[in-house]
Amino acid sequence: MAIGTKPAADLIVDASLVHALLQEQHPDLAHLVPVKVSEGWDNAVFRLGDELAVRLPRRAASAPLIEYEQRWLPQLSLRLPVPVPVPVRVGVAGAMFGWSWSVVRWLPGESLLHAALPDPVATGAALERFSRALHQPAPADAPRNPWRGVPLEARTAALHQHLQQLDGVVDRAAVLSLWDRALSAPPWSGPPLWLHGDLHPGNLLVSDGSLSGVIDFGDLTSGDPATDLSLLWMLPRSIRSSFDAWTGEEPDALKTRARGWALALGLAYLTHSRDDPAMAALGQRTIDAALHEP
Repeated sequence: MAIGTKPAADLIVDASLVHALLQEQHPDLAHLVPVKVSEGWDNAVFRLGDELAVRLPRRAASAPLIEYEQRWLPQLSLRLPVPVPVPVRVGVAGAMFGWSWSVVRWLPGESLLHAALPDPVATGAALERFSRALHQPAPADAPRNPWRGVPLEARTAALHQHLQQLDGVVDRAAVLSLWDRALSAPPWSGPPLWLHGDLHPGNLLVSDGSLSGVIDFGDLTSGDPATDLSLLWMLPRSIRSSFDAWTGEEPDALKTRARGWALALGLAYLTHSRDDPAMAALGQRTIDAALHEP
């Protein structure tokens, strides 16, 4: 089994760097002590006092994603029914750090990747409201991600690579059979819609038994909503059974493509999760749900 880790950082992002950047660009916040709380594939996040956080790219490939959040999230947040980490300060590239970075609002709550699922009916309804509010036609200058929101065939090479790395771990024949079915579904025929782009349980926050926030809009993009709706195969089947209520158009084709996206993303999570047991478990659950849907 050749399961790997998340992509390596291009540079070390630590608390001393964050403090120096604040002193240089936002000195009124420099008295707050940055505390590292997470480091994902693309960004490192530091808690800054009770109400703020600092979000910085850790790889050159993810540097433009911060700029997408800075440009678009303030206006998108106005129509979203749950809190999102809107940038409140912008950090610019300089000699000390060559990429843009953000100070964002800190959203309380626990990641659904680690927390117990709240009431499935209420959670499903909250996610449906979020999906409907976000999935609206995007303007012509909206970001386009080459890996999310695109036609499924654009993921085929990566899927075969992940299958090779997971040799003996997943049912190759079953994966390829489902993938062929997903590829045969009619493509998205509507306008490109706004998408979160990385909508999985790790980016959902819950507090006091309800959905309290959606975070990490680094993969914000536009295209086929099936990418975001793959979330349904990452959650209990009781939520997935309400799929048709989430969509008003081409439910069968959209559901088939979303199931294909769930399969592709589940394989990606599992392939790159050697250093993250929670993401490994999510990847395996997602693959199983996609393959075993009646």
